[in-house]
Amino acid sequence: MNAEPVFLYVEDERNDVELLKTALHRQHAGRLQTVADGQEAVDYLSGKAEFADRQTFPMPNLILRDLKMPRMDGFTFLKWLRKESPDHLRLLPVVVMSSSAEPEDVNRAYDLGANCYMTKPVDWQLFRERMKLVGIFWGEHAEVPKL
Repeated sequence: MNAEPVFLYVEDERNDVELLKTALHRQHAGRLQTVADGQEAVDYLSGKAEFADRQTFPMPNLILRDLKMPRMDGFTFLKWLRKESPDHLRLLPVVVMSSSAEPEDVNRAYDLGANCYMTKPVDWQLFRERMKLVGIFWGEHAEVPKL
């Protein structure tokens, strides 16, 4: 594992981005890179345009993402990552974080290759606590593929 794990957070809600940033920073759990939608995530992972500089935009150890987003939703992104992306990207772990607890969404996300599905709590304190635990588990305990 890298000395400092890199988390790519695909989220269009700025408050959620700030909460995760705070939780990871307080825990010293890793570096957070953010993009606002699924298409930006594809561009980031593919190293396109502004994301070509891997010093500034390093490959992530984990992708955290919402399902319901503009341009490319989470399901379409998972399909791209697991079936259409370059081979070396297909192993990247993905944690889906959604406000939906619908069984159809959960099952579909896992069917498309999500490694974990978490329902975002409405309570900000609980959200921050969960994000702290995500950072601890994926940043300190989980072995992830070396890309």
